[in-house]
Amino acid sequence: MTRPLFREDSYLRRCQARVESVTADGICLDQTVCYPRGGGQPGDTGRLVTDDGRVIELGETLPGEDGAIIHVPSEDGVVLMPGEPVSVSIDWPRRFAHMRMHTCLHLLGAVLRYGVTGGNVGIRRSRLDFDMPDAPDREKTAAALNALVRQDLPVRAFWISEEALDARPDLVRTLSVRPPRGAGRVRLLEIPGVDLQPCGGTHVAHTGEIGAVRVARIEKKGKRNRRVYVELEEPGL
Repeated sequence: MTRPLFREDSYLRRCQARVESVTADGICLDQTVCYPRGGGQPGDTGRLVTDDGRVIELGETLPGEDGAIIHVPSEDGVVLMPGEPVSVSIDWPRRFAHMRMHTCLHLLGAVLRYGVTGGNVGIRRSRLDFDMPDAPDREKTAAALNALVRQDLPVRAFWISEEALDARPDLVRTLSVRPPRGAGRVRLLEIPGVDLQPCGGTHVAHTGEIGAVRVARIEKKGKRNRRVYVELEEPGL
């Protein structure tokens, strides 16, 4: 199992780690700041640097089995030995854009109180799919979103038991993906008074960090499905 330091602090940009294994799939470390692809959020890119100065660029980070996190090099032929120390760093501007957008999607889900059937986090544009028969008003939705951003509300994560989540089925709003089971606990994201639901992604500490957003487009994807795209007015990249 890889210790996921990003779940303790989403703002960590680098850490020291040791190689656990190297396979055809990639490199597994004992701990990492790299977020693995999941929940609609892309995996981090970044680099590993060895003690002798070798630089290994990372093109992707993926979830592995039994809690392992797989760091995928951009090039083949990487040679590392189990136990070897490395420095791990992420592409911070890219990660921070994902943090802003992921938190923005939680605000969007709070504004549009419908079941969520899908979603995707991007750097400049992201989307949520809603189980809703009619398209929402773009201007009103954007105004409500930006009002929550300007309030600079705190964003925090904490853990509850699976039994506690079972007692609150209303917390699970995603209709297509259920929270992972088997670990005995589930991570919740809370924006007090606005949103509370399971989420394992990385987020900003306050909604004000998102910055101004706009509703870029709304698409009809089925009889009861509407896809809503949001964009950061200043992506920061």
